[in-house]
Amino acid sequence: MGTTKSEIFTEEQNSLAVQLKAIAHPARIAILQELIKVNACICGDLVNELGLAQATISQHLKELKNAGIIQGTIEGASVCYCIEPKTWKMLQEELNRLFGSYKGEQNCC
Repeated sequence: MGTTKSEIFTEEQNSLAVQLKAIAHPARIAILQELIKVNACICGDLVNELGLAQATISQHLKELKNAGIIQGTIEGASVCYCIEPKTWKMLQEELNRLFGSYKGEQNCC
């Protein structure tokens, strides 16, 4: 598979693609749902809630954090995670704009 020519796309298109790629895994969706449900920082409770190994959850958290969707703070020996509100709002607005740009059914195909 060839490399993506990201330079030919807008910054917004590239950013949205990175964020959607980070979300595009069922474990990551489950993590985000859990963070939204508790509406607070989570420090290690995800292993019990999701039934995945700590190493697996850590890798998924890393991907979400690298995409800027969640943020983490270190408190002693543990790292606490929560939704990054600015990125979350921007992602919501971008998706609303994308889905809202479709004007309805057309006779095609």
